[in-house]
Amino acid sequence: MAIEVFNRFENKYLLGERTYSRLRERLEREMEVDAYNKTRETYPITNLYYDTPDSYLIRTSLAKPRYKEKVRIRAYGVPEPNAVVYAEIKKKVGGLVNKRRTALPLADAYGFLETAEPPEPQAYTNTQVLAELQYIASTRELRPAAYLAYDRRAYFGEDELRVSFDCNVRSRRCDLRLEAGDHSESLLGGGQYVMEIKVARAIPLWLSKTLSEFAIYPQSFSKYGAEYKKYLREKEGYSCLNQSTRLRPAM
Repeated sequence: MAIEVFNRFENKYLLGERTYSRLRERLEREMEVDAYNKTRETYPITNLYYDTPDSYLIRTSLAKPRYKEKVRIRAYGVPEPNAVVYAEIKKKVGGLVNKRRTALPLADAYGFLETAEPPEPQAYTNTQVLAELQYIASTRELRPAAYLAYDRRAYFGEDELRVSFDCNVRSRRCDLRLEAGDHSESLLGGGQYVMEIKVARAIPLWLSKTLSEFAIYPQSFSKYGAEYKKYLREKEGYSCLNQSTRLRPAM
C-alpha cells in the first residue's frame, strides 16, 4: 500500500540544466533512483488544486504565515475517468510539512471536495484522512482552481532522504478535470528544474557539502503560487505580488 501520511522538512531550489546534470551525477553515486525512473527518464504527475472562489488558500500561503494548507487531487499521468487517484491535504507548520492523502475513485474525489459529502469508503480508503478533508471542504467553499503538471525524476537515500527534480512544469485554468488531458501552458522556462529535498531530520553532511560546492541555495517557491501570480498578471494586470524577489536558478 502506498504511504498516505508524510511528516518531513522540505527545501526547494531552482536549477538550470548544467547544475542539474552535475548534481544528478553526484546523487547517482550516493542514492537509489525511484522505481518509476528505472525504465524511463521521468514520470508525469498531474494535480488539480482546489481553492475558494476568492483564492483564499493560495493568497494565505503567499503571505507566508506560520501555518498554511493546500488541497488537491493527484494522479500519475492522465487518469481514466474510472481511475483511483489521491485526494490530498498538505499542511505546513513552521518548516515541517505534513501531507495526508487517501485513495479515491476519481468521480468520488470530485464530488467529495466540492460538496463535502463523503463517498462510500472502499477497502483502500483512509477514513481518518477522509474526515480531515471533509472538515476543510465543509468550512471552505472549495472548487477546482488550477491544473498543474510536471515530469519528475527522484532519488531515495538513507534516513528517509528524498531528492526530486521536476521539469516541464505546466498549468491551465480551463478544462479543470484531470481526465481532460495534459494540454497546458509552460509555467517555467525551458531547462529549469525545481529540486525538492525532503528529510525527516537534517540534510546529510555529504549533500550539504555538495550543495555548497555547486553554489545551490534554497529559494521560497511554490508551483501553485507561481501559477497564481502568473494568472493575476495575465488576467488582472497585477505585478506587485512579491515581484521584487527574482527567482534565479543555479546555472
